[in-house]
Amino acid sequence: MKTLLASAALLCALSTTGYAAGQLQLYNWGNYTNPELLKKFEDETGIKVTVTDYDSNDVAIAKVGAGGSGFDLVVPSANYVRFWVDRGLIQELDHARLANIGNIATEWREVVWDPGRKFTIPWQWGSTGVAVNTGVYSGDINTSAIFLDPPAELVGKVNVVPEMSDVLALATMYAGGEPCSEDPAVMKKVRDIILAAKPKWISMDYGATERLSNGDWAASVNWNGSTMRARINTQGKVQYGYPKEGYPLFMDSVALLSDAKNVDEAYKFLDFIMVPENAALISAFARYANGIAGSEAFMPEDMKTAPEVVVPEAARAAGRFLPGCTGKALDYQTAIWTELQK
Repeated sequence: MKTLLASAALLCALSTTGYAAGQLQLYNWGNYTNPELLKKFEDETGIKVTVTDYDSNDVAIAKVGAGGSGFDLVVPSANYVRFWVDRGLIQELDHARLANIGNIATEWREVVWDPGRKFTIPWQWGSTGVAVNTGVYSGDINTSAIFLDPPAELVGKVNVVPEMSDVLALATMYAGGEPCSEDPAVMKKVRDIILAAKPKWISMDYGATERLSNGDWAASVNWNGSTMRARINTQGKVQYGYPKEGYPLFMDSVALLSDAKNVDEAYKFLDFIMVPENAALISAFARYANGIAGSEAFMPEDMKTAPEVVVPEAARAAGRFLPGCTGKALDYQTAIWTELQK
């Protein structure tokens, strides 16, 4: 009887902590995970992946940081990885359990946010710029003036995705400063520019792929892959602009949570996404490049020359990876963002 009771107690404990054999819980950005990828993984391994969406880095780290999320894997952006590590929310990876670790492209192995890839595996990378319906506005789109000083044709038709680090980095570079600036004069200028621009926007929201595609918005601060999808949906009307004043680059990578329950399943998934054919499936859906060598051969043809994926030579120097803002820089940004939300 004691054995039966102990077994029952163990089963009860496992059921309340998120563990289930053959299951995996992935916490990822919305509209960012290819269903074909998940089906292929399940067919090959028998492991069913459940995806829960989030729409910002801040939401993700707050949810997991509160404890008891039940998730196994998360996909933070480069400039947030250090915060996940410092808070002990993700664990160091055992590379001996990842047979395909060598498939990470050379340029994505010794990254400043995760040297040696101790904590993360590449998912996708790209840029944050501006998307513009050129049927509405035919002028220069390679500038953050699209949302910070909108031309008459776009006034009242511009959306701004509510991602603080991206938006304020664009605004700071437009104002002549560097991302994470601690210069009060620069940040006052950023505040004044962005607050003056807000009345000319229609919204601060996500869902740019759909809203740009159906004409609800004529322009938006947006990510390159999402803009490519909108371009295809609009037969080329929606175009992607690389702000000449400077624009953020990002890489989102997969990390194993410190309190993950389905660890064996998580390792199988991490190894699976480093197979070139599978990494290409990730890119084919969301339309971003990935960090796996050899995946290019399996990418859709239209991505191999897409201007949103292959950065034009003239725009390359203006892109930069963002640091994780701390101290006074974060204080300034938070104050501006709070005022902007009012």
